[in-house]
Amino acid sequence: MKIKEKSNCLYDLLALGEVMLRMDPGEGRIRTARSFKVWEGGGEYNVARAFKRCFNKRSAIVSAFVRNEVGKLVEDLILQGGVDTRFIKWEDFDGLGRSSRNGMYFLEKGFGVRGALGCSDRGHTAVSQLKPGDIDWEHIFGDLGVRWFHTGGIYAGLSESAPMVILEAMESAKSHGTIISYDLNYRASLWESFGGYKAAQKINKKIAGYVDVMIGNEEDFSSCLGFKVKGVDENLQSLPTDGFRSMVNDVSNEYQNLKIIGTTLRSVKNAGVNDWGAIGWSKDEGFAESNSMPDLDIYDRVGGGDGFASGLIYGIMENVGLETAVNYGTAHGALTMTTPGDTSMVSVDEVIKLAENPNARVVR
Repeated sequence: MKIKEKSNCLYDLLALGEVMLRMDPGEGRIRTARSFKVWEGGGEYNVARAFKRCFNKRSAIVSAFVRNEVGKLVEDLILQGGVDTRFIKWEDFDGLGRSSRNGMYFLEKGFGVRGALGCSDRGHTAVSQLKPGDIDWEHIFGDLGVRWFHTGGIYAGLSESAPMVILEAMESAKSHGTIISYDLNYRASLWESFGGYKAAQKINKKIAGYVDVMIGNEEDFSSCLGFKVKGVDENLQSLPTDGFRSMVNDVSNEYQNLKIIGTTLRSVKNAGVNDWGAIGWSKDEGFAESNSMPDLDIYDRVGGGDGFASGLIYGIMENVGLETAVNYGTAHGALTMTTPGDTSMVSVDEVIKLAENPNARVVR
């Protein structure tokens, strides 16, 4: 897989997706909260932010906001993360939000037997209304230059036009030699009004034909592409490695364009304790499995998969070999889940250290 030279591109990574305002009740519950902390977050954006803040790479986001105080707040949060905002499309505010609005979601992290709970408020958002032709992809990929383009199934499920925007972007990226990654990221709530997993599969199977690096977990590959992992129980207490390897083989045989596949392995013990790991596959190196992290203590699980994706992509871009790249992804995902909010708050040195020696000894 040939990645474009850094000197020929303005950006190492460009992401396409929605960035929402996250309302966090802290240790309490959404239904009884009297105050919230605010964060920015979004599956695709989280990767771009980690690329800048953790991995010291040049990144940008393609998204859209309504020009009001909430939109400006989210923009400010993005700027604090160092991600270039020049490709954000701004819509005028109609005073009510009837025609277009900014997305928000509320999330409580859960505790013990009470799992994390999210409540989205993202209907009719500005980014869901993007249409083909709204973004000058030829200028971005052709004139400015991008080494890696990342998007995912969360954005694909926002509206009927979103998959068309993705395909338009991928066609342009492909024509200019930009590597394309896609995180399947299935969310049942997003696809419910469009026809559920059958609609998701119809769209994602078309998108998969353009992808170089495919990322997801067992539910993602099943719901988005129709591939089953044998031996996985409904409570995710059993994640057989052989079943994942068999599934990845089936995916790679079906989509010959795929160069690399990465899948996370998560067994849920309770809201604060998960077994955590990952498997990667590439055409050149075959299979590689990460260091296992059993009984991983979790502070805030949202963003762990995006942390894996960004760490994996970073390792691939740095040409460290598949096994090391998978371990970077696993380590970064684990560390991302030790802090509040969707986004990474760690350094690349911490990621590399944990990938090489998984322990939590005090640093003095």
